[in-house]
Amino acid sequence: MVNEHADRDEAFWAPGTVALEDVHRTGDQIVLVPTPSADPNDPLNWSTARKVLNYTLVSFFVLWTFVQLDIGFTAWGPMEEELGFSVDILNAGAAVNYGGLAIGCFFFIPLVHKYGRRPIYLFSTVLQLASCVWQAQTYSVGSYIGANLISGLGGAISEVIAQITVADLFFVHQHATMNEWFVIFQSAGAFLGPVASGYIVISQGWRWMWWWCVIFFALTTLCVIFLFEESKFVPILNGQSVIPATPALATELSEDTMDKKRIPTEQAVTSRVATNLEIKPKTYFQRMALITPTEESLLPHFWQPIETLFTFPAVTYAAITYGSTLAWFAMMTSLQATYMLMPPYNFDAIGIGLMNVAPFVGAVLGFPCGGYLSDKSILWLSKKNGGIYEPEQRLWLALPAVVLGPACILMFGLGLAYGVHWSCLAVGFGVFGFTLSSISGVSLSYLMDCYQDIIGDALVGVIFMRNIISVIILFVITPWINGMGMQNLHILAAVVAFFLYLIPVPLLIWGKKARVATAARYRRMAANQIGRRTV
Repeated sequence: MVNEHADRDEAFWAPGTVALEDVHRTGDQIVLVPTPSADPNDPLNWSTARKVLNYTLVSFFVLWTFVQLDIGFTAWGPMEEELGFSVDILNAGAAVNYGGLAIGCFFFIPLVHKYGRRPIYLFSTVLQLASCVWQAQTYSVGSYIGANLISGLGGAISEVIAQITVADLFFVHQHATMNEWFVIFQSAGAFLGPVASGYIVISQGWRWMWWWCVIFFALTTLCVIFLFEESKFVPILNGQSVIPATPALATELSEDTMDKKRIPTEQAVTSRVATNLEIKPKTYFQRMALITPTEESLLPHFWQPIETLFTFPAVTYAAITYGSTLAWFAMMTSLQATYMLMPPYNFDAIGIGLMNVAPFVGAVLGFPCGGYLSDKSILWLSKKNGGIYEPEQRLWLALPAVVLGPACILMFGLGLAYGVHWSCLAVGFGVFGFTLSSISGVSLSYLMDCYQDIIGDALVGVIFMRNIISVIILFVITPWINGMGMQNLHILAAVVAFFLYLIPVPLLIWGKKARVATAARYRRMAANQIGRRTV
């Protein structure tokens, strides 16, 4: 009887467990999760062209955000000469930038839930434009630190709000592909931005790399104002906004639906819903409204990110994996910007920038693993599982990072320690790009599929952890190397990476039990958000 009761509870609702493929129909029809409403204004019902336009603008925003966040180190050499800044000051500026990224989400993401996506995209773009103007006019340490803080605050929402937009527009079986497009544009900004800035620094001076950012952020601002639609969806019934019924708030299933192999949640329903022709599509000016306010409280969104970080294993996994991987990136970029200016490399700004071509190529090669293959694999695994999708099915593609992650850290770090040819460092940096691309796509999609209703709050916790780790790394990197040496530093980092990338193994074994155990907490948090869609 005890086991039967446990099975019944698990079958009732594990967040993220859905019927994704109807294996009982001809052609193995894919079940659309979340299920679209009958409202033609529901972003899930938008035409492909509207979705592509909106997500292209999001990608353009992400691209330039990561350009301005990551080009600064290509100018470290000229800034040392012109302004007299030491390496410690330059590292401090980068650390403050990451600090702004860490805390900015706590202030701005609650407003995304309360007032919509459009105003925060616009605010972020304008703030980053202002930071680039300030960076171009930097002449003192205080100005340099202040400009980096504003830069971090302006770019803070980029990763979270992009994932919220993916959840607004796309279905579960598309999440990894769309998340991987986010990672590709993020990588293009972070890796190719420094390539272009290196040439600009040499040909026009380091200040002009910031003026070019001002130009492109001005263009991005215009695109957001006139083309970016609000994707926050508030269902309407008799003129009143309503909260749609979800499995989180539904009554318990009847006895005849307890076969958890076939119907583990109430979302085991198929396909599209015909739109209600009585509901008029919004006009252009309605779609471009500056704010879309709702009655929900702002307060829960200030403390829920920390709660999710320490109580939901999927959030903890994404935070540790994503955070540590980006910390290795911060470490590598800081070291190459410092030590590859010296013998035996003697690189200039162009050489430092060109080193970033390798990780971008690696990121492009990692795109199928973290995106297309991830989405295809869950359809195949769902079919093998009686049509039922469990988010842990994505984690199999995270396992190659157990080997690749430590290997690329060692190749880059030991190569730098022993002064080997720069091509060896480039290969290690390229393998890192592959690891970053694939592991980011998998971990972000896993988190989104587990807790889509609270993805904004969950990702605030993830991004906070990610940037705090990078802040610590950048503040301690110089004394760390002085105390331990380049070789031992990278050996220690590789060992830590090895164990962190093993986290998917326990999640593959106990991940669903963890989701069941957190279901009640998830329901409570989901109830704080209007217009949610539970998966």
